[in-house]
Amino acid sequence: MPTALKTQVGRALGSAAARRLLSQDQIPAVVYGRGMTPIAVTVDRKDLRVALSGPAGLNTVLELEVGSDKYPAIIKEVQRDPVKRNVRHVDFRQISLTETITVHVPLHLKGTAKAVLAEGGLVDPVVNSIDVRATAANIPNEIVVDVTNMTMDSVVRLGDLPMPTGVTVVGDPEFVVVTVVTTKIEEVAPAAAPAEGEAAAEGAAAEGAPAEGAAPAEGDAAKAAGGKPAAGAKPAAGAKPSK
Repeated sequence: MPTALKTQVGRALGSAAARRLLSQDQIPAVVYGRGMTPIAVTVDRKDLRVALSGPAGLNTVLELEVGSDKYPAIIKEVQRDPVKRNVRHVDFRQISLTETITVHVPLHLKGTAKAVLAEGGLVDPVVNSIDVRATAANIPNEIVVDVTNMTMDSVVRLGDLPMPTGVTVVGDPEFVVVTVVTTKIEEVAPAAAPAEGEAAAEGAAAEGAPAEGAAPAEGDAAKAAGGKPAAGAKPAAGAKPSK
């Protein structure tokens, strides 16, 4: 059953007029459809919020009251303020309740992928909504994906999604909509310690080298002096004095 939404016709056009309407919580809008001339209207912000507050949200099928006429319609586009995110303009598309139309439907993940969590992974939705085709009476509020049995190697493709009766998914069946990413940080291996033989050789070399500023050994000192005794030293017993 469509949700009634009253509109006002005969609004002024232009940016200045739109700003004036928005300051009064009146949202500029347009109603268009096959075989009809687009009609500029306004809709009360509170009335629009109430009409879209049901489970179907932006996919709510509306019955627009435009003057003395009534049109079944859906919201085709919503323009929002880039900062405040308030609605600034709405496009309403007139539809037939029996025709098949294409709409955006939210994707909802259900369940806990315990196998993924155990491996340090995370279930990651690639998209938040998908396109489906259905009549106004069959438009689903959301498409539910059960991720309970997913593993680290799992992906969910568009063609894997369960569709309600009367609903057809739009797009490439191989397109991935849900995947798994890892959250583990790989540990860096510590630097390898030198082998036992290499460590012993390095230690021996360090012990054999004289410390900086240390006096040379006695034999080394004698070699450095050319083998001659130091001045004033007595010759060894039995040694002939040099000429």
